[in-house]
Parts: sequence; structure tokens; C-alpha cells
Amino acid sequence: MHKTIYSFFAIFLLGTIIFTSCSVSRISNSNIVTLRLSGWGDPIERQLLQQLVNNFETKYPKIKVKYEVIADQYMDVLKTRLIGETAADVFYLDALEAPALIKPGALEPLDNYITPEFDIADFKPILLNAFQQDGKTYGLPKDFSTLALFYNKKAFRSADLLQPPKSWEELREYSKKLNLDKNKDGKIDQYGFGVAPELARQHFMIKAYGGELVNSVGKAKFASPESLKGLQLVIEQYRQDKSSVQPTDVGTTSGSEIFGQSKAAMVIEGSWLIPYLKQTFPNIEYAISQVPKVAGKKGTMAYTVAYVMNKQSQHKPEAWQLISYLTGKEGMKAWTRSGLALPTRKSVTAALGYEQNPLYSPFIIGANYATIWQAGENLPIILNNFNNQFISAMLGEQPLADAMTKAQETANKEIRLAE
Repeated sequence: MHKTIYSFFAIFLLGTIIFTSCSVSRISNSNIVTLRLSGWGDPIERQLLQQLVNNFETKYPKIKVKYEVIADQYMDVLKTRLIGETAADVFYLDALEAPALIKPGALEPLDNYITPEFDIADFKPILLNAFQQDGKTYGLPKDFSTLALFYNKKAFRSADLLQPPKSWEELREYSKKLNLDKNKDGKIDQYGFGVAPELARQHFMIKAYGGELVNSVGKAKFASPESLKGLQLVIEQYRQDKSSVQPTDVGTTSGSEIFGQSKAAMVIEGSWLIPYLKQTFPNIEYAISQVPKVAGKKGTMAYTVAYVMNKQSQHKPEAWQLISYLTGKEGMKAWTRSGLALPTRKSVTAALGYEQNPLYSPFIIGANYATIWQAGENLPIILNNFNNQFISAMLGEQPLADAMTKAQETANKEIRLAE
């Protein structure tokens, strides 16, 4: 009798414990928020970001992050998801595309979340400004790169060149000396300079003589005489000097490959080339300097990507915690320590010693005078038309002035139709 009562009590107690544990578990799980984070990147970048996400989840155990990689057509996929209200809570946004998402209100302003402790003044102004409009901040730049001149030291020694060119005139003279016909068969095996014939790399050349890419209302304006003057230097070096080469001419896909394969002794590239050379062409001996002056003025490009918050997010406080961790001093130091990208915070730049590193200092210095790769919401339309016609001019199919006039008129027609 007593055994029966005891057994019943034990079973009842066990059931109560199990029920209570399940209830507590349900309550506990209900307090966990799952965020979605979208971005892009090569396998190394994805692995590094996943490690940062793991660190964040350890620090904030009530928040789980589902990291989603959009491998192809990033902006097309993102815009489709934003329209369908299925976009991630936090996502990458290139400065190029920022104006087009800020204007329709797709992004959550971050100003009410930013505290004095976050130290927003620590960000390099030119990079932060790319994600600000009408006094509001819509994104925090996670990293950046400018352009700098990479030069092959062995090729320089062979040509008796003791230092990098300081002006564009010197760059052209150096390029002629660096052209190399190894087999004496009339075929150039090493060109002096590898050129990228695209607007993203040539914008600062447009500005060199006072030209502009767009006017005050966002229409294309790159066919002006001032804009053409800088671009003409690029065309002349390619067609007249025959001392520069574009990737497709030598069976490569990028300036990085041209330089790594020693098919050009100089290229103007971003800091991303450093880890690429280390991994793919470890034996190449090279150095880096600032981009040579054009018209007596310093110039380069700056590219940056921010973390932004989806206006439609249902977990905005948690989304801010993720953004603030990834762009805070601790997260940014972990993200940029490997040299894959450069920190947008001045304190992190100093802490990691990039300003004293001869490979990275030209990129850091360049941020002080760079042209940010951004020009309003119509830039995607403008760059497509520019690129098509500029390559045509490089190939000698039409004069540069005609090509740029045609590109400008077509771009502005497309802009009017889209308004």
C-alpha cells in the first residue's frame, strides 16, 4: 500500500518537474531573438564574419544571428526582398547604393541608438558622410580602401628606376621604360602600367582638372571639357604610348592578376591586393606609394561598405546591438586585424599600426583627399553608360569627346524615364 502511494507520488513529482522544466524552457526560448544578417564576400571574409557573429552571440546570449550570404546580384536580390518585406534585419550596403535606399525610407536612422560611449566621432568623416543625409545617420562603415600605386621592385631595378613616380607625367615616362619585350619578337610581355577602364577607378581623373561626374540635380555631367582632360590622359597612354594594358588584352580578369602575373609593372589598386598577392603570388617583390599627382593635385578613390538596419525590422534594439558590436572598437579591431580590409575608426587604425606600415600607409593617407565612390541615386545608371562608351574610346572606335557625349546623353535620358 505504502509502496503504491510512494510510486504514484514519485511519478506525479517527476511529471511536475518535467512540465515545469518545459515551461521554463519555453519561456527562456521565447526571450531569445533571432536576427538575420545579409552580406557578400569570398570564403575568407565569410569565415571571418562568422567568427565575429559567434563572438557576438557569446557576448549577447539572448540574441542569435543567422548569417546569410547573397553570392550573386546582391542589390537586385536585396531590393526584391525589401519590396517583399523579407529582407534581413541588418545588411551590407555599399556607399554607391546608399542614396537609392535612403531616399525611399528603406533604412532605419541610427541616431537615436547612438550613445556618447559609442564614440561616433572616431569614424573617418569622409566615410561616415557617405551614409548620412539631412543630418541623419543611416549606416556605419565597417571598412574601406582607397587606391594606391603598386610597383614591381625587380622591374624598377631593371629599368634603373629608383623611386615611384610622383606625377602622372612621370608615370607615363616610367611606363614606357618598363615596357618589356622579353623574347625580342615585337610582342610586349610586360607593360608599364595596368589600367582599369571603368568609372569606379576613373572618377578622380574626371575631377583632376575641375570636372564633375554629376550636376547639382544628379544628372550626368562628365562630358565637359574639364572632365575630358583627365580622361584623355588615360586614352593617350593606352593608344599613343602603348605603355598601358587593360585586363582583357592579356587574358586576365583584373588589375590584381595583371600585376601578380607580371604582365604590368605598375597598377593602381586597393588594399585588397595585398592579401591576394601574399596568397597567390608570394614571390613577387613589390612596394606601394600614393597615386601620382594629376594636374599637380593629389587624388584617389575611396570605397566603403556599411552595416545598415532594415526599417521593417521587428527587432530594432537587438539589430542595433549587432551593428554597434560589429562597428565598435572591439569588433572592428577583430575584423580588420588581418589586413583584409582597413578600419574606418581612427583609434583602431592607430592601434593596429597601419599608419606606420609601409604597405598600408599610402591607403590611410589617401583617405584624407580621396573621392568617395558615390554620386547620388542615379550613379548605377551613369556608370553603365560611361563604362560602355569609355572602353569604346580606348579601343579607338570613336573619339573620347564623342563617346562621353553619347554616354552622358543616354544616361540622362534613362534618368528622366526613371523619374
